[in-house]
Amino acid sequence: MRTTTLGGSGVPVTELALGCAALGNLFHPVTDEAAHATVDAAWDAGIRTFDTAPHYGLGLSERRLGAALRERPRDAYTLSTKVGRLLVPDPEGGAGDDLAHGFAVPATHRRVWDFSADGVLRSLEASLERLGVDRVDVALLHDPDDHADQALREAYPALERLRAEGVVGAIGVGMNRSALCARFVRETDIDAVLLAGRYTLLEQDGLTELLPEAAARGRSVVIGGVFNSGLLTAPRPGATYDYAPAPQPVLDRALRLLAVSERHGVPLRAVALRFPFGHPAVAGLLTGARSPEEVRDTVEQLRRPIPQPLWDELRAEGLLAPGTPVPVTTPSKEPS
Repeated sequence: MRTTTLGGSGVPVTELALGCAALGNLFHPVTDEAAHATVDAAWDAGIRTFDTAPHYGLGLSERRLGAALRERPRDAYTLSTKVGRLLVPDPEGGAGDDLAHGFAVPATHRRVWDFSADGVLRSLEASLERLGVDRVDVALLHDPDDHADQALREAYPALERLRAEGVVGAIGVGMNRSALCARFVRETDIDAVLLAGRYTLLEQDGLTELLPEAAARGRSVVIGGVFNSGLLTAPRPGATYDYAPAPQPVLDRALRLLAVSERHGVPLRAVALRFPFGHPAVAGLLTGARSPEEVRDTVEQLRRPIPQPLWDELRAEGLLAPGTPVPVTTPSKEPS
């Protein structure tokens, strides 16, 4: 599997990273055994980049990922986590669940937004303990949408110091608002952006500002949410988009994308996975999985060749704007 580095950091990332929100029981429970097997399947497929966060299952994702990687050589993989939410014990002691935040876990803790310098240090220290490692390779500011000024003024300088001290190898921001990501690229010296759902086959908001800025400044963008909450895996009435039922115009557009892909004999999810690699600022994709089968399917779809006439038809149908970059390279080969 192809590997590149994040910005000028030298931190390697594989073109496909495993997003580990599902290991934190995202929407539905996953057993410890299934979580471990999912990480093993990713490793066997050549994936060496793993992303998690305290937010995912109130720390469950970090604990499970750390356990699954414990026997692997630490220098053989890249580990990314996030800061911005501190986990504070809940006085109720887990009497309820965390489904209001999307995770099927007991509500043993509550999340407290904290983009202060002290909050960054405390968050990373707690993450290291849950992961069972002495360092992470990448630290991202997580969803600072409503805390942008504090994140820029306090959290970012703290991450910059940690990078200068060698505590982390690369720093960045992860969210689904491309304009705010572009602001961080302009105003800071971050290495990377994790952009969720805003540079996909369905919508290319990230192309307006973020991706050109990143390319011009030598920063890397990792694309998450390539299936737009599952809509591009199987467009149909009731399918979700941004974790809610897809509005009819959005569903109609997805169905048109499906029709084009079917005319060329390619699964829509293969086209969705390959599309972001057309832009030079894109270093890789982050996709989630809750089973080995899902991992293997994603890798298989990523390796499918996409015929050039398919991209041409998408443009002709008005489903891609003129000038939208599309991939021209061949997909990855099986690992030797």
